[in-house]
Amino acid sequence: MLKSLTSLALCLALFAGNAFAESNPKVLMKTNKGDITLELFPEQAPETVKNFLEYVDSDFYDGTIFHRTIAAFMIQGGGFTEDMNQKDVHDPIKNESGNGLSNKQGTIAMARTNYPHSATSQFFINAVNNRNLDARGNRFGYAVFGQVTDGMDLVIQISRTPTGSKAGHRDVPKSPIIIESIERIEAE
Repeated sequence: MLKSLTSLALCLALFAGNAFAESNPKVLMKTNKGDITLELFPEQAPETVKNFLEYVDSDFYDGTIFHRTIAAFMIQGGGFTEDMNQKDVHDPIKNESGNGLSNKQGTIAMARTNYPHSATSQFFINAVNNRNLDARGNRFGYAVFGQVTDGMDLVIQISRTPTGSKAGHRDVPKSPIIIESIERIEAE
């Protein structure tokens, strides 16, 4: 009887721990060069994560490219096809920089224009620490909303890809780096 009560208590404790522990969403980005796994942070960047996952769930990113890569800086993708046509996007979202997350190596953040609230589908992954991209005082930064949990070596490799100009854009990889898909995966 004591053994079965102990087992029951252990099962209940494990169930309670799983029921109340919220896990962050994770996505798997498959590229023609390899895979990158990302953990997203909806508590710190709720609108940004929601926006990103809407694009993920609609297969928007399938067939887009990393169209801007700079060694010792970042890799940017999520808006252009291989022939440098920009995809139609949703309305811009509110800038959630200043959320306590920093543009450290391995984090993913929203790309935008000089206007702070202009981010749509494009994102970048920091290849190095880029704290100069963080919010400071009244200045908006670039909103971090997740981090690489597997595949950082690939991010570094992509950032070092030889680049050139194409269709009026600089820092475009000479050999296309295609995002074949991004899909949600189960938390481990």
